[in-house]
Amino acid sequence: MTGIDTQQNSTAADRAAIAAIVETFFAAFTSGPDSASRLDALRQAFLPEAVIVRTCGAEPAVYDVEGFIAPRQALLSGGSLVDFSEWQLSGHTELFGDIAQHFCSYAKQGVQDGTPFTGRGKKTLQFVRMPAGWRISAAAWDDERDGLSFEPA
Repeated sequence: MTGIDTQQNSTAADRAAIAAIVETFFAAFTSGPDSASRLDALRQAFLPEAVIVRTCGAEPAVYDVEGFIAPRQALLSGGSLVDFSEWQLSGHTELFGDIAQHFCSYAKQGVQDGTPFTGRGKKTLQFVRMPAGWRISAAAWDDERDGLSFEPA
């Protein structure tokens, strides 16, 4: 096997590992049974020092991993938000050496305090290769709103 073949195989394995983390990321945002274990899996996908930022047309909110997960765990298991899920609509990953980024569109739906809702947005996840494998080093998202919309690919 040549160096090029090894690189291509490594890239395929890297893409598969990153795709699995992206799947873990979106699966974490599902209400109902096992929400705590899904959020625990998400916690393990992040570097402990990762930064998460929500923009959504307001002053950006910047979270550390626990500051991001704790309120979502309360919301997903507290009963005021039911039938909630988020899923990726489309996305792509770019890799270079030990860094990668995944940019995607997503949708969400649920029932909050008895009121059904839906939404869409875009997320970006940055990854670094650690000795134990790929981890999310940063994440950011913005949601559609008046004056900001997209058509998924």
